[in-house]
Amino acid sequence: MSGKAALILLNGEPYRGEISAEKSYVICCDGAYSWAKNKVKIDENLGDFDSLSEPPVPAPREKFPSEKNETDGELAVDRAIELGAETVVFYGGGGRREDHFLGNLHLLFKAKEAGVRSAVFKTNGAEMTLCGKGQQSFPCKRGQTVSLLPFGGDAHILKLEGVKYAAEDLFLRYGSTRGISNLTLGEAFSFAVKEGYVLVIVNEEVV
Repeated sequence: MSGKAALILLNGEPYRGEISAEKSYVICCDGAYSWAKNKVKIDENLGDFDSLSEPPVPAPREKFPSEKNETDGELAVDRAIELGAETVVFYGGGGRREDHFLGNLHLLFKAKEAGVRSAVFKTNGAEMTLCGKGQQSFPCKRGQTVSLLPFGGDAHILKLEGVKYAAEDLFLRYGSTRGISNLTLGEAFSFAVKEGYVLVIVNEEVV
């Protein structure tokens, strides 16, 4: 797969921003084809196609049954992992199906556990990244709201910089809301994860 990057397009609220697919393999899930077909070059259509009223192009390699254990998004993650993706970026997936949205966030965890270096989820309002152990740095605009949430269990952050509420030795307990609604101070913020996974949510809106 060129560049070892996979973009996964999800059904739900159409993604309104630009999608740069250079050196990426683009997997379109079922009904996402309706909003994505004229927006970005699609390399593979995948799913059960129970949400689509027209045949997608290119033609799917196979059609999955509508009654199955995995969502189309999970099938797409499996495909990206099979292709050796080092980065996975989801587009869309927001909207009225909160169950699907929460399930899609868990696919970030599946990707990271499989060895994907970077797992990102982009909606029209925010960009969400799941981070494991190590130093993390994010470009941003001054005045963006950023939240750090433990994912799948407790998380321990050694140092958080570049935000209004900087911290050292920050313990994020699973089931607590500590870490929500910080504010960026400049063009980047950073932190180091010692233990656990941290879901980073950066709102697009500047306050």
